[in-house]
Amino acid sequence: MWPWEHAVIGYLTYSLAVHLFRRRSPTGPEAVTVVSASVAPDLIDKPLAWEFGVFPSGFGIAHSVFFAVPMAVAVFVLAAASGRRGVGAAFATGYLLHLPADVVPHYVLDGRLPVHRLLWPVATTEASYPDGFSGTFRTYLSDSIAELLSGPPSAYVFAVGGVMAFCALLWAYDGMPGVREPAIYLREHVRSRER
Repeated sequence: MWPWEHAVIGYLTYSLAVHLFRRRSPTGPEAVTVVSASVAPDLIDKPLAWEFGVFPSGFGIAHSVFFAVPMAVAVFVLAAASGRRGVGAAFATGYLLHLPADVVPHYVLDGRLPVHRLLWPVATTEASYPDGFSGTFRTYLSDSIAELLSGPPSAYVFAVGGVMAFCALLWAYDGMPGVREPAIYLREHVRSRER
């Protein structure tokens, strides 16, 4: 799954949960946290595997349930203790949703559930990345673009596109948290300087 798809899953889930249970939209810090946490496993494991060969594949420590669950709990507890429970919940939601999001689409697409990806160091996934981080990323991106241009999009592509569009609309409905706050700050700063 691409990083922006992880970001969409994290934001969508967190926003809907906050609307349902707290009767409000996510705050800016919560939105930034849930999106950042939802892509964090890839930002950690992919460079370590693709560029530095620390892990045999892009599924290492950051994708492991043995690391992710304790870390999410610890961040939530620390954030709650400092009066930022929502930010802690956003981190836990984004980070923990990354793991099933890397496994479930394979079940939907080809009937296999590669849970071994989430069990480092007990189980590992073997791969080879001779082109390093940028080359591997370019290959994956060009393969995805070629797939999109090769004919009519699959039902899966339509579903992903629909979820992304719904998330964008929800984010706009929420007031564009994460962008709204800096924009308000800048507007107020400019107004105060004009006085």
